[in-house]
Amino acid sequence: METVNAVGRRKAAIARVIVKEGNGTIIINKRPLDVYFPSSILQYIVKQPLSTLDATEKYDIKVNLDGGGYKGQAEALRLAIARALVKINPEDKSALRAEGFMTRDPRAVERKKPGRPKARKRFQFSKR
Repeated sequence: METVNAVGRRKAAIARVIVKEGNGTIIINKRPLDVYFPSSILQYIVKQPLSTLDATEKYDIKVNLDGGGYKGQAEALRLAIARALVKINPEDKSALRAEGFMTRDPRAVERKKPGRPKARKRFQFSKR
């Protein structure tokens, strides 16, 4: 099997992955997964598509992560891994879709509006 590239995005985070056959190592920005994401919850989020397909020990994943916060980065990486797995084996798409890993979360920060302190918050109203 040759290498497969995929991109995942969430909020301001962009994850570019290169997946090839191997023994299950995940390298993010030249650091191992457990160093880059010390939180076990975020590690779990990243590995969700692999564990759904029982492929945790099957592929080596090299990641270039950029932008956003740690939660957005983890979810962008999850989407990228899911997309790469579908490129490898298109029959897996329905299983990943059922778990919700194939959907790009469109929610992002709303822009600040003029004459307001934030996007929707208003300055305090004074009658007199």
